[in-house]
Amino acid sequence: MTIAENIHAIRARMADAAQRAGRDPKEILLIGASKMNDAAACQAAIAAGIDALGENRVQEMAAKLREHAYDGAPLHFIGHLQRNKARQVVGTAALIHSVSSLELLEEIGRLAERQGLVQDVLLEVNIGGEQSKSGFAPDVLRGAAERAAAIPHVRVRGLMAIPPIQREPHGNLPFFAKVARLYVDIGRDLYDNKFDYLSMGMSDDFEDAIAAGATMVRVGSAIFGHRQYQ
Repeated sequence: MTIAENIHAIRARMADAAQRAGRDPKEILLIGASKMNDAAACQAAIAAGIDALGENRVQEMAAKLREHAYDGAPLHFIGHLQRNKARQVVGTAALIHSVSSLELLEEIGRLAERQGLVQDVLLEVNIGGEQSKSGFAPDVLRGAAERAAAIPHVRVRGLMAIPPIQREPHGNLPFFAKVARLYVDIGRDLYDNKFDYLSMGMSDDFEDAIAAGATMVRVGSAIFGHRQYQ
């Protein structure tokens, strides 16, 4: 199947999952996780109506920007972001999904202030408590959200999470539900119900994420095909 055909099929599955959950499919954005896919693949996804493209690696993002890979759609940064590479992302990505520490949050604020802009971000939640993953532990997330609200050049739009890998079908549903509760509670208590982005769910579990309340799903292999790692 072509990229356009894959996107059409995923949209249909997203709409079905939303309707089963009593939600409007139009409130859920499809982010194409385009890691290790070239500029032509990105442009094919844009032509097929992808809502945004998400990159994981700063170096790859920079190379594709030079090739105009993202022309016509918003660019999101969805991978682990190191502080020393944040300057290449701030002001370039419309949304940074993976703000995982107070130090990174403050660096983004400094860089955005220098550029005279406000950078939209999501706070990453390490919902499974995995040492191999970055993100705020659920019990310190509220404090991080309070700190973020005090940084003038950062605007927190919501939360992002990647649950642990599960072997059983629908095994991520409890993790998605926990993130959704945090999203609602923190958005209500600290952000005057102005959170609008809950980024969770990938190729294998985006329908469960939609059932739990995701407003963004990050889909890679189901759109572009399986990546060929060196």
